[in-house]
Amino acid sequence: MTSPLALYIHWPFCISKCPYCDFNSHVRENVDQEMWRDALLADLAHEAALAPGRKLTSIFFGGGTPSLMRPETVEALIGAAERHWGFAPGIEITLEANPSSVEAARFADLALTGVNRVSLGLQALDDAALAFLGRAHSLSEGLAALDVAQSVFARASFDLIYARPDQTAAAWETELRRALSFGTEHLSLYQLTIEPGTRFAALAAKGELPETDPDRAADLFELTRAITTEAGLPAYEVSNHARPGEESRHNLTYWRYGDYLGIGPGAHGRRLGTVSIRRKKPENFLSAVARNGHGIESEDALTPETRATEALLMGLRLEEGVDLAAISTATGVNELVDEAAAARLADHGLVARDATRLTVTPAGMLVLDRILAEIVL
Repeated sequence: MTSPLALYIHWPFCISKCPYCDFNSHVRENVDQEMWRDALLADLAHEAALAPGRKLTSIFFGGGTPSLMRPETVEALIGAAERHWGFAPGIEITLEANPSSVEAARFADLALTGVNRVSLGLQALDDAALAFLGRAHSLSEGLAALDVAQSVFARASFDLIYARPDQTAAAWETELRRALSFGTEHLSLYQLTIEPGTRFAALAAKGELPETDPDRAADLFELTRAITTEAGLPAYEVSNHARPGEESRHNLTYWRYGDYLGIGPGAHGRRLGTVSIRRKKPENFLSAVARNGHGIESEDALTPETRATEALLMGLRLEEGVDLAAISTATGVNELVDEAAAARLADHGLVARDATRLTVTPAGMLVLDRILAEIVL
């Protein structure tokens, strides 16, 4: 079987400000779709010339607000990708979308372009929580968008944010069980985190947003896993849950450290041992494409040690863990983990070793960042 090759297409524009991303300078009411289509197609062609001879296993349209791309633009990019690489059987083509009525009205046309999976940023099943999270959609609008998505796309997923201030375990259980009742086969469930430079960070600095108590966060994490497992959507990654066979194939390529290509402003890629980074500011990206035929800002070969470290950091997020022998073979690095630390963590039930496979146990997932810091050389 051909190794997975994923394509990420970044559409940088939003129609409203977001309280926890750094693309607020990219809010646009009007976008020259033809100009951007041509620029992205040129960037795509350049990437195809650097990674020929393989078939794509997934395409992911992210952003930004990619669901506001014209269907003609999406269709042109999917068609070009198929011409450049060809598609593996059962290719997954995902588009991120906000659950607004404006975007939901486009879903049927987007499904006709070849998009077969949608990822909705629902984020909460409560209007007060949505207002706190800075979302523009209401709960009723979000649920209506989910209904449309499920009717026109082959697969649908949505995300929720929990461990919100003052959210009790009982309230989260009620919300999660309601989410599971909608019948989607995949859920992304994230604990609220405070990232530097966001509105939440500013609120926390002023004492207006209390930090989540670690014990409370752990209790909610364990409750989440118990409920989703009971419902037949167990965790396959720290924050992602799916019915077996419905995992995000695109994200699995990232976590299994497969090759992925990134085009569009700010997109990153890992291609044949090289990391590529596109220019982030839309105007600079367009200028670079006009000048060079691509939007690459930097391209650097990764050392074997860096590749091995990245493979471990990504793979240990997965319930399946990592095959240490396979990583050594792929990178040429033989000493991958601190064996003494691994043995100590295994004694505490936080990691498990089976032949060459290393996995983080459910108990270890609660302190994953600490485990990674201790175990990865």
